[in-house]
Amino acid sequence: MTQFNHNEHPHRRYNPLLDEWILVSPHRAKRPWQGQKETISQDHRPEHDKDCYLCAGNHRANGVQNLDYTDCYVFENDFSALLQEEVNFESKEQSLFQLKPERGINKVVCFSPKHNLTLPEMEVDAIEKVVQTWKEQYIELGSHDFINYVQIFENKGSVMGCSNPHPHGQIWAQSSLPTQVDKTQKSLRAYYEKNKTSLLKDYLDQELKQQNRIVLENEHFVVLVPFWATWPYETMIISKRHFGNIIAMSNEETKAFAEILKGITVKYDNLFETSFPYSSGIHQAPTDRVSHPEWHFHMHFYPPLLRSATVKKFMVGYEMLGEAQRDISPEQSAKILRDLPNIHYKQNH
Repeated sequence: MTQFNHNEHPHRRYNPLLDEWILVSPHRAKRPWQGQKETISQDHRPEHDKDCYLCAGNHRANGVQNLDYTDCYVFENDFSALLQEEVNFESKEQSLFQLKPERGINKVVCFSPKHNLTLPEMEVDAIEKVVQTWKEQYIELGSHDFINYVQIFENKGSVMGCSNPHPHGQIWAQSSLPTQVDKTQKSLRAYYEKNKTSLLKDYLDQELKQQNRIVLENEHFVVLVPFWATWPYETMIISKRHFGNIIAMSNEETKAFAEILKGITVKYDNLFETSFPYSSGIHQAPTDRVSHPEWHFHMHFYPPLLRSATVKKFMVGYEMLGEAQRDISPEQSAKILRDLPNIHYKQNH
């Protein structure tokens, strides 16, 4: 009987954050690919685009003119998925036909006035201003009595559905906990109630001992490929100190977070020497005015690319009907990312 090898043989891994399993099939990475290939966007953009509705001083689709901003710029999304309006609603709850109104606020955060930049090409002090803006928005949005969760995220690249290449992210604040957050909270809370410690703090301590899934590390944060990662080059930033939300960061931690954000996004760009697409987002404690000692600050990166800048991972078929599946082991992808240069490839060309 062949000895099991997690880099060669199919197996399942448990995700304790979502209480789910994922199928790992590392041998499938060797199969030939004749499927769809993405078009590589030639990244030759001007510093200011007169037709971009996010550039400083330009008019947006609704006619509002952007301020002539010089670093971060925040405004309420002109095409919000959520509305602040409170509506009169009488519940006629039926077990198979449940619905309820959802209130919220959607904002856009422009990271820089420079149209031709992305996070990995920004200076650390400029990224620090982005983090500071996220802090301010978490406080401001969370102060509304009808807002119970503030989701900070970025979609980078057209392959991730980003409609504008100007460096920006979004914030969706709403009255309910989103499904993924709710599942995470239940898992974190169950672990905390049983062990009186943070699930992610205990997990990070074990990862730091093993070292084989660590990509980057500084004094305050670690970037790793989670043991249960779904996407080929998925990573997670976890704070070394146990705290629940972004406003608990000290000034030193804020700078360290900006540094590690730049570090992992530079490595992503260097992987295939392209502006690497991803969806990323911060998971942190709700703003429901309840104590959440179970929450441990972390940030997810979900990039879709698998083999090259043109071949992406599709979540279809078995993944939609069965469970998530990946074609390269987390240990392999962590080593690939870890071994990449820390200097952006454009600076070497």
